[in-house]
Amino acid sequence: MPPAVQEVVREIVDVSPVLTRLGERFTAAGFQAHLVGGSVRDALLAAGSGEPRIPGDLDVTTDARPEQVLELLRGFAGSTWNTGIAFGTVGAEVSGVRLEITTFRADRYDRQSRNPEVAWGTSLVEDLARRDFTINAMAVSLGPDRTVTDPFGGLGDLLTRRLRTPGSATESFADDPLRMMRAVRFTAQLGTTPVPEVVEAMTAMSGELARITPERVQVELSRTLLQDSPRAALELFVSTGLADVVLPELSALRMEIDEHHQHKDVYSHSLTVLEQAIALEEADSAAHSPDLVLRLAALLHDVGKPATRRHEPGGRVSFHHHEVVGAKLVRRRLTALRYPKDVVEDVARLTFLHLRFHGYGGGQWTDSAVRRYVTDAGDLLSRLHKLVRSDCTTRNRRRAAALSATYDALERRVAELSAAEDLARVRPDLDGNAIMEILGIPPGREVGEAWRYLKDLRLERGPLDPAEAEAELRTWWAARE
Repeated sequence: MPPAVQEVVREIVDVSPVLTRLGERFTAAGFQAHLVGGSVRDALLAAGSGEPRIPGDLDVTTDARPEQVLELLRGFAGSTWNTGIAFGTVGAEVSGVRLEITTFRADRYDRQSRNPEVAWGTSLVEDLARRDFTINAMAVSLGPDRTVTDPFGGLGDLLTRRLRTPGSATESFADDPLRMMRAVRFTAQLGTTPVPEVVEAMTAMSGELARITPERVQVELSRTLLQDSPRAALELFVSTGLADVVLPELSALRMEIDEHHQHKDVYSHSLTVLEQAIALEEADSAAHSPDLVLRLAALLHDVGKPATRRHEPGGRVSFHHHEVVGAKLVRRRLTALRYPKDVVEDVARLTFLHLRFHGYGGGQWTDSAVRRYVTDAGDLLSRLHKLVRSDCTTRNRRRAAALSATYDALERRVAELSAAEDLARVRPDLDGNAIMEILGIPPGREVGEAWRYLKDLRLERGPLDPAEAEAELRTWWAARE
């Protein structure tokens, strides 16, 4: 590592008084302590951007054993936790800074799971050799000399945005297949490009990802999607076969297009929709960003197309009801990946609704249609707006402009009706108590049926005065009997 860069790294460590004090404490006790892994990587990146700082939580490695670390932290750390102590990790909070301090390790893996047989290491280099990628295998001593250790060329790889493993990629991924998903994520997060050996190993060993629990895989997939520019990472995810294991519905979008049945490349279209949704999300200052629900919906909104593709007369291709099929596929896959129920349902509902706008042809939206659109979308309306706008990827400028103008008109209609009526909370003009009193019926299924009838009437005709609503209810009840 060039002297100038070493000096930068030393300065970065000195930015944190906590690290300085921690280093002094461990050195006085005769132990080594090194800032390591992603902490060094991110600090170098921050320095390269002109912002020398210690980013996020801090990872430290040491030759002290866990019980010795706990003793050294006594009276120094505000709190400690030992949930990872079986793996040599002690967590601590010092002056508001979170630390994870891990004993040097030289783990062995059984190649049946990703859980290592924990073995204490005897040297820093041995510890760095077991890490996932060279860019995470750099360390800087917290001792007075601030020695920088980079045995595998991680700095050069970081500067050139190259992703390599410290040793054999095949051996590394066999030890922990989740590292392949981390390679995907770093492609998006850091803009790295895996070297051919890494790509070849990922492709050959993609099936090994099945050893990893769905929860761990889902975390890496989500972190990838939440980056600013995830497209290249997703292309790596699909091309290596990892998506076949994790998200086969995405791989299935690469449908063959023959010369007789031309249609849009659904896979490329979906990636473009995702990019456009991210742009709209970032442009909306009122929106929560990044938005995992919107990004999942943008990526997966067309997953029902492969199952519904039909070749029609005249060389046309149709995908009738792909939104219905897609919503079912989304619900099943995201549930299997252990996404929270609210995320699963929101993404499935957006998938189901994404074609609703196109069902109104030239945009002749009645008040009733607007009410139903808003009511069906519910609290997903702002996301649905972004998804539908992002779904326009045509290169025909006139058509794109026409679709945009039509949707502009819809949003204006929504705003106008919202100002006149509370569209966000459309309810019948009579509540359940009034229905029971008017019809003389007790609580039960019939009250629910009456309530739904009145709500449908409210959507169709707008607010009714109580007398008119009662008359409509009595007419419906009499016809029902």
